[in-house]
Amino acid sequence: MATSNEPRLHLGLPMWANTDWRGGLYPRHAKSETFLADYARFFSSVEGNTTFYSGAPRASIVAGWARQAPAHFRFCFKLPARLTHEKRLVAIDEELTAFLASLAPLENRLGPLMIQLPRDFGSDELPRLAELLERWPRNIPCAVEVRASEFFHKGDAEQQLNRLLISHGADRVMLDVRPLFSTPPGDDTRLVKAQGEKPRRPLHVLSTGDRPVVRFIGHLDTAINQRYFAPWIERLNLWIKQGKTPFLFVHTPDNRRAPELARALAERLPATTLKPLGEFPGERQADLF
Repeated sequence: MATSNEPRLHLGLPMWANTDWRGGLYPRHAKSETFLADYARFFSSVEGNTTFYSGAPRASIVAGWARQAPAHFRFCFKLPARLTHEKRLVAIDEELTAFLASLAPLENRLGPLMIQLPRDFGSDELPRLAELLERWPRNIPCAVEVRASEFFHKGDAEQQLNRLLISHGADRVMLDVRPLFSTPPGDDTRLVKAQGEKPRRPLHVLSTGDRPVVRFIGHLDTAINQRYFAPWIERLNLWIKQGKTPFLFVHTPDNRRAPELARALAERLPATTLKPLGEFPGERQADLF
């Protein structure tokens, strides 16, 4: 549940270390060492996809993050792919313990850590997920993203999954790819790449815990993004009224325009939910030239 000093809605992007955001979210000549501090001036959370590919970060790196991130900020790292995709949650106790220990300096700035499962991780492997959730530390929020098609048919497999998550207070990640797949990619390499990478699955809106996680995968067309985001406004406010703390992560096909899309979407949310993001430092600097 949200506390009095915690944002009612956490808004973030897939990462903070993106040099493409210089001259926009970041000043034109910003150094990479200041990216997180600059990012946290506008956004209160981040997906932190780097751990999915690179595993546990070094202690010195985490210490730097802890120094730069304000108290209200939430890191939502993904479990390393080695645990979820290579080992498929089998015999991962030692590595999981080491991974969580590496993040300990962030203390209460950990948002839902995400367990992103392979596309072929089906209902027959749910006992492995159940074992993981059984031993998951109660002081660290958890969210699960499934991609196997059987979990989107509203049948026995999906019911088993949802019951499992509810019983452990874990959130089901809602991946909204409708904007991305709303048009054929045509010759645009950004859409071609993004549509090839993201799973095309139906959107099932269901909060199984106290921290609903929404990953909104936008299109290049602003009007399309606004149309698909409209229903989320009511849903996010409903969850907040229920005492939940939603996490909204905004993507674009190559993420170059993700900060601008996040700002445009945030402008449609009530002021009591999220403060306006305002002008980014790099945009102000660009006006001088």
